[in-house]
Order: sequence, then C-alpha cells, then structure tokens
Amino acid sequence: MLKKDTPRGTRTGFTTGACSAAAARAAVIGLATGAVPTEVECLLPNGDLVTFAVLDGRVDGHTAHAMVIKDAGDDPDCTDKAHLTADVRVLPDHAGQVVLAGGVGVGTVTMPGLGLVVGGPAINPVPRRNIEANVRLVGVALLDEVGLEVSISVPQGEEMAKKTLNARLGILGGISILGTTGIVKPYSTAAYRASVVQGVQVAGTLGHGVVVLTTGGRTEKFVMAEMPELPEPAFVQMGDFLRYAMGAAVKAGLKKVVIGGMVGKLTKIAQGETITHAGRAEVDTGLLADIAARIGAPAEVCEAIRGNETARYAGERMDALGLGTAFHTALAHKVIETLRTRYPDQFELQVLVCDFDGKKIAEAS
Repeated sequence: MLKKDTPRGTRTGFTTGACSAAAARAAVIGLATGAVPTEVECLLPNGDLVTFAVLDGRVDGHTAHAMVIKDAGDDPDCTDKAHLTADVRVLPDHAGQVVLAGGVGVGTVTMPGLGLVVGGPAINPVPRRNIEANVRLVGVALLDEVGLEVSISVPQGEEMAKKTLNARLGILGGISILGTTGIVKPYSTAAYRASVVQGVQVAGTLGHGVVVLTTGGRTEKFVMAEMPELPEPAFVQMGDFLRYAMGAAVKAGLKKVVIGGMVGKLTKIAQGETITHAGRAEVDTGLLADIAARIGAPAEVCEAIRGNETARYAGERMDALGLGTAFHTALAHKVIETLRTRYPDQFELQVLVCDFDGKKIAEAS
C-alpha cells in the first residue's frame, strides 16, 4: 500500500504479468468456491505478496471470469489502466494440467527470435510461470481431478499495441504480457529496454546478418531510406540503450551492426557512454573540439566548441566553416574506434550520420 505523502513521480505500479496472474488466481478461487472474490492476494515473481482489487467476477458452472485493472503507478506506460482479464475453464480429461492461452488483445507471435512459440500468445516466460504458480497455489483440489485452461485477454490491447514496438517484432493483434519482477518502477525503461533486446534477437533470425540500430524515429526513417534492401524488422530503435542492443547483437551472432544517429547521441557513444540518456552524462565538448582541431578548424572556434554545452553547436559551427561533412565523418570514425575497444572484431561496424532534418551528412565503416 502507498502512503498519501508518497512524492509525485515515485509511486510504483504493477506489470501486465502480475495483473494477469492476480486475475487468473481470482478466477480459479471462483471455480473452487463458487464465488470470485472482490480482492485477491497474488504472489509476484519477486516473492512479494500483493493484494489486488478484482472486478467483473463471475462463475458459470465449469468456467470463471475475473478482471484486474493495471495500475502502472507513476510510470508513463501505454498499458496503464489495461483490463487484464482471465477466463478459466475446466478440462475434465487433463487432471493436473494448467494450459495457458491468449485471448482478445494479447498479441500473437508471428516471428522467431523472441523465445516464444510462433503462433502462440505473447506471454513472456516469467509471467507464464507466475500465472501458473498462482493458479496451482489456489487450485490444488481442483487439479487433483481436472485440468484448467487459463485464457488471458485485454479488451483494449489491440489499440494499446499501436503505441508499442510489437508489430515490428512480429507480435500482432495486441500487447505482450510482460514483467520480470511484477513491479513497475516509476518512469521505468525496463519494458522499452526489453523490446530493444527482443528487436535485435528478431533481426538475428532474418538471415541478413545485420541489425540497424537507431536513436529514434527520425534517424530510423533516414537509415531505412539509405538501406531499402533490408526488411523492416532489421531496424531497431534502440533509443538510449546502446549497451543492451550491442550485447544482444553479440549473443545473436550478427555479422554487421549499423548505427544511425545525429551528432548528440553519436558524441555520447564516441566518448564511451553505453547508456546515452541526457541525464546520465554530459556531452564531452572537449572531444568535439579536438576533432574540430584535427580537421583544421580555427583555434578560436575550437575553444568556443569546448566552452559550449551542446554537440549541436559544434556541428553548426563546422557547417558554417564548410567543414560539416569532414567533422561528422571524423566523429563517425571515432564512434567506431570507441566501439571497437569494447567489441573487438565481433562484427563489422558502420555509422550513418544525419542532420536534424533527417538528411544524410556522413558515414564511416
């Protein structure tokens, strides 16, 4: 439970997986007792016991229905207020078995590389185990005699999925049921980070041997135009999560990694940052000043770049001198040099640089 004086922006919430497990547990209790409870205690993957409010509970003979509304806390999650719904039915000839299915609003896996069965529901491994564990905890007597099918659905899931990367990952028709601890931390980036890793894994199954990592939508559009021969799933918006994207590329055995970006994020990578969020580290304008000096920029311009706080300023000063292409090419080479020290001889590297209008400036490989 949260106190009234919890500071704004710090309130934790619960994952889609935890809410699904709670709904499933409540529905099984309904089958066992004849009435779905209005609240249910649920065991989370991290070992915590949490009480969830249960809505729309009903029992009809050998089936039961329950719903838990997701509270994402202060996390700006597109699945906040999703109705995680469980429909449980008895399987008379399958004593002891718990069968998990996906209903309306839960995505269907259509591509390999996610660690999930192609054609099956997009319910990740930890939530799967957590749902089954909760079902077995309260359904012991039932499972001695019958099996139970648990179908998870999310009525708003198809619309919510349009705000996620699911379609890019080959997850169609709804959201994914996610969560490794059951808890959503405020302004957590765990879900996006996980989607980046999954995206790289999918790229690794395509047979092209290449993944294209971009820092956002503008850079992705730019690189897609530069590399039209590649299918859409080969492109992954890594955002700030270079470390996780590159680690996934190593595990996937990819032969080539292409990075598309603009001057700010590329500078962060060149200076050795593996998480490039603005709040993690300042741009090393000294590095940019040194690059500018090497390509012949006047000393006073280099000092102005060194004393400024943004990478964009450096790029604009170089453009004004007619040195923009040379400057961004040298920066791209510095990115490759830095990444080579962390990932020596593990894959070919290429860097494509665009301006703030999404137009190509430079490249290096």
